[in-house]
Amino acid sequence: MPSDLPSSILPMPRRAGAYTFAALFSVESLVRALNSTVVSLQAYDILGAAQKVSVLSTAVSVTVLLTTLMLPHLLGRMRRRWAYTFGACLMIAASLALASHVVAGQAAGMLLRNLGAAVMNITLSLYIMDHIRRTDLARSEPLRLSLSTFSWMTGPALGVWLYVSFGPWGPQLAAIAATAVLLLLFWYLRLSDNVNALPPGNLEDFNALRNLRRFLAQPRLRLAWLIAFGRSCFWSTFFIYGPLLLVEAGLGKTLGGLMISASQALLLTAWLSGRIARRHGVRVVIACAFGLCAAAAMFAGIAGTAAPYVAIACLLMGSVAASALDGVGGIPFLRAVRHRERQHMTAVYRTYIDFSELIPGFVFAFALLWLPIGMVFVILSLGLFVIGWISWRHLPKSL
Repeated sequence: MPSDLPSSILPMPRRAGAYTFAALFSVESLVRALNSTVVSLQAYDILGAAQKVSVLSTAVSVTVLLTTLMLPHLLGRMRRRWAYTFGACLMIAASLALASHVVAGQAAGMLLRNLGAAVMNITLSLYIMDHIRRTDLARSEPLRLSLSTFSWMTGPALGVWLYVSFGPWGPQLAAIAATAVLLLLFWYLRLSDNVNALPPGNLEDFNALRNLRRFLAQPRLRLAWLIAFGRSCFWSTFFIYGPLLLVEAGLGKTLGGLMISASQALLLTAWLSGRIARRHGVRVVIACAFGLCAAAAMFAGIAGTAAPYVAIACLLMGSVAASALDGVGGIPFLRAVRHRERQHMTAVYRTYIDFSELIPGFVFAFALLWLPIGMVFVILSLGLFVIGWISWRHLPKSL
């Protein structure tokens, strides 16, 4: 909006509370959920093998990782509201590319979708840190996850149904419509930028390598990243390889979408993790949730395609534990990051999403050359056990 307009006709920026961000995050979640399962199933249809899907996912993740670290530099001194809008536009471009249903379009769509999500995730995190007090995070973060449940309950199953019933354009038109609603809601809310930020409300230009070194020099930030990486590994493996396991077991694509949607209904339990954390501590919730998540993944992998319904039950039980991690797993970072470094450190922290697709995808691409698809969950469980043990050992007892 032109800056020379009279201030009397400019909409007043707003300070926001937990419910504001919960509403915004719910619509944003629907945009991502509609394609969350379709992406892997469509890649499988185009490429014809789970191992090739892993290779493609790994290549996309490498590109997104390098780009994410440079996002503040690429966006320059763009206002946060325009950065968030740019991220939404990338999501629309991703849907158009995915609708082409060719290898090049699939790769471009996956890349643009992840980049759009990265831009919106970084920007929304900065807004949250500016508007929500640290002491309120144990209440606001589970609320934000819980209210996004409807999006994740309906989005994956609806996206697969549209894909099976109407072809590649079906879920993409729905995702574009959801993105339009997101933009309307975001600009209606007109979130205020923190006047204490320097420069106010901007994504600052910075040297990515310098800030990466600064991030790695802080043990609390390293641990916060590892926790976020672990929970994201579970979800990325579940979303990509869970439906593929059912397809290879002969159960069809629709059941895979229903399984993903059912797992997201369990996000309603995220509010419970917040209550337990306030009573017993965030450390206890995180360590126990990792242990349960690892055990569920182990049994799901052992069941594999030989007992797919047992695998489904185990993965859904693992989703309960992962929902607890979603509810409180981001708190170690939000509590540890220093105010003056928020914009610098958030872009580095957010790379856990890209690494959670890159590292498992790289490992699974080799493992699937010799092992059945169920073994990806066995490999995953070993990593989750290790991260859970590290969390128990090194998270402050006072957290």
